[in-house]
Amino acid sequence: MPGWRPKSLRRWLSRWLAVQTFVALGLVCAAVYYATNVNLINRQDALLEQKVAVVRHLVEENAVSQDTTRLRHKLSDFFYGRPDFSLVLEIEGEKVYYGSPVAGNGDGTHERRISFSLPHPGAPGDALNAELVLDISSDLRLRHALAWTLFACALAGAIVVAAVGTLLVRKGLAPLDELARQAAQLSPDRIGERLDESGQPREIQPLVRQFNAVLQRLERAYVQMEGFNADVAHEMRTPLATLIGETELALSTRPSVQALRETLGSNLEELQRIASIVNDMLFLSQADRGAQARGAWQRSLAEIVREVTQYHEAEALDAGVELSVTGDASALVDRKLFQRAVSNLVSNAVRYADRGSVIEVEISRGAPADGAPGEVLIAVRNTGEPIAQEHLPRLFYRFYRSDSAREFDANHHGLGLAIVAAIARMHGGRSYASSSQRLTTIGFSIVMAPPAGAA
Repeated sequence: MPGWRPKSLRRWLSRWLAVQTFVALGLVCAAVYYATNVNLINRQDALLEQKVAVVRHLVEENAVSQDTTRLRHKLSDFFYGRPDFSLVLEIEGEKVYYGSPVAGNGDGTHERRISFSLPHPGAPGDALNAELVLDISSDLRLRHALAWTLFACALAGAIVVAAVGTLLVRKGLAPLDELARQAAQLSPDRIGERLDESGQPREIQPLVRQFNAVLQRLERAYVQMEGFNADVAHEMRTPLATLIGETELALSTRPSVQALRETLGSNLEELQRIASIVNDMLFLSQADRGAQARGAWQRSLAEIVREVTQYHEAEALDAGVELSVTGDASALVDRKLFQRAVSNLVSNAVRYADRGSVIEVEISRGAPADGAPGEVLIAVRNTGEPIAQEHLPRLFYRFYRSDSAREFDANHHGLGLAIVAAIARMHGGRSYASSSQRLTTIGFSIVMAPPAGAA
């Protein structure tokens, strides 16, 4: 049955071990029984042939004297004391029986017969019809006893092997019981603990290592979630404190209309900042749940990037930097999401680039690997203070800033690069960053899927 699984691994292994043992021993016992039966039949044939030869010798020896009475006496003496044999001899039209008749049920299953002809002692040239009968009842009883004995041995052997196999299976699965006990002791307040793989069989150690790797990823996600909660509280605390303070001040005094307008305008800015944070968090939540980009085939990504750089020209002019776009490619992208990702990268580069430097946005194509479609790489490079290597893997974390001061910034709340990474995942790509010798490169990739209906 597809999908069937044993309820108990111990019972399943023990049961099938017993069945296989019984079948194997049964085959061996069947072979022994067959060989014994063949030997018994060969022995019966040999006995019949031997007795036929003796009877022939007696008849031929008596053929010279032609005395049938003497022949009868010799045959009676020969078969006397041999209850397993009997001879039926037709002499002068009369059937003469020598030996004891075979005891059986009359169906011939308890006897072996052989018919042959003998020279007539009183009429040279004539022949006597003879039939030698062998009683095989003892052999039948032997075969019957042997069959039951072999069956009992196979059954007993299967039971013994099943009992020993159960003990061995229980001993072999004891490490799994120990792992289950260790896993039962894991709890959220002890998330840093791991399963102990020392002393475990080699076959189980990969499973333990993979389980520990899962625990490590869970711990990392748990720590990030706690840090994320702290970051959210940190980002929301400042605008909320500003809103509360300005509102309390306005309520405790009698401000003029102009002052009240300024207070409301300031509160609106803080509310818009909070709304921006909430919207960004909702977007990241959708991306984490596996949302995919719904895009159209864009023949020129460079054209979209130039639109983004034009939007940031005023910001770049204030920072004293220039923007340039190199390269081009075509890809299936969500235009708005793509613009948002590039805009976040350009805005981040403008903030940290040296005055008088050039920020380069490069579009290139990655080579396909193992038959997979190629990638389109969008990299933004700026010259400025390098980022320490230990900060590079965390740049795309939510609310992460490489500086330890974490100063409040009304225009940037630490979700820009996290959104870039989310948009890259939604397009089947990845995010990456590198920094060395005052040159920092941050970018993302998207899968270069062919347009629908293209040949």
